Amino acid sequence: MTVHRQPGLSVRLKLTLSYAGFLMLAGALLLVAVGVFLLRQGWLLTNESGAVRVTPGTLFVRGFAPTAAAVTVFLLMFGLLGGWILAGRMLAPLDRITHATRMAATGSLSHRIRLPGRKDEFRELADAFDTMLAQLEAHVAEHRRFAANASHELRTPLAISKTLIDVARADPDHDTGELVERLHTVNTRAIDLTEALLLLSRANQRSFPREPVDLSLVAEEAAETLHPLAQKHGVTVETSGDIALTSGSPALLLQLTMNLVHNAIVHNLPQEGTIRIRTAVHHPAVVLCVENSGEHLPPHLVATFTEPFQRGTERTHTDQAGVGLGLAVVETITEAHDGTLTLAPRPAGGLRVTVELPAAGGGRATVPGPPPSRAS
Repeated sequence: MTVHRQPGLSVRLKLTLSYAGFLMLAGALLLVAVGVFLLRQGWLLTNESGAVRVTPGTLFVRGFAPTAAAVTVFLLMFGLLGGWILAGRMLAPLDRITHATRMAATGSLSHRIRLPGRKDEFRELADAFDTMLAQLEAHVAEHRRFAANASHELRTPLAISKTLIDVARADPDHDTGELVERLHTVNTRAIDLTEALLLLSRANQRSFPREPVDLSLVAEEAAETLHPLAQKHGVTVETSGDIALTSGSPALLLQLTMNLVHNAIVHNLPQEGTIRIRTAVHHPAVVLCVENSGEHLPPHLVATFTEPFQRGTERTHTDQAGVGLGLAVVETITEAHDGTLTLAPRPAGGLRVTVELPAAGGGRATVPGPPPSRAS
């Protein structure tokens, strides 16, 4: 939004007039003080015939007043010129900041002020502005990548569906049962992707009510819901830990846990895989930890798992691999709940994901000790 304002004096001109006015005021006060002193003391002028006393008023008008006027004019000119130069030097950093602001307003976020010199108010402002530009540039780049990836991911199932329909139209004798099954699979994937995008947007906006949530119950519900999928993959899921109360959205926190458990199931060992879900209270926070067995993962690959549409192709199964938004959604929900997400490869293979959230009610568990482990 552009704000229209009436034209006015520049800051440099205002500072110049302020400097000159202050100098004039100081000079005038000094001249007045000297004039008062001379008027009180009086002067003796000497002519050829001897000393003659002249009245103070006459002396002031004939001798001191013209000199005072000349000094005043000099102070005015000196104040204007010096104030203009000094104001320009003082306000030079603002010109660079203004230039950077205008470039940012046109969409150029790569420009930096990089104001040299020692630390002062202008340099603090310039450094803060550079930091803001760097953060904005990173966020814009991230959103552009996300938009491009989302467009690609959404276009893929639509293109596949169109191809299948075109094949069916060209070959009426084609097996409709197989076609319907493939269309159902593609459509399900498109719906899952759309729901994940909507969930990600909702978590980013933090538009949800907060209420007490026990992460241990959320973990149990997620494990029970995904029990059939775990059985299909031959994965054993164990849950244990303390009652861990936090404040947030039960639906979002359940989705967070479901994504972690689902991710741990489909990216596990081909046979006899294991998943351990633990909750704990580490005052003033509560912790949800999900560990799964699997292949050895290099740290540089693990660092990319929270990027949108990053599936970790080295460990992706052919089925139930998701849409590449699982851990991105987990990270967004965690940040929306003022928490931290940590991913680390396990020495024995697989992944350890730790979610740390602010505890509700001081972070104290309501029951002593962890309950017995539960396996599914």
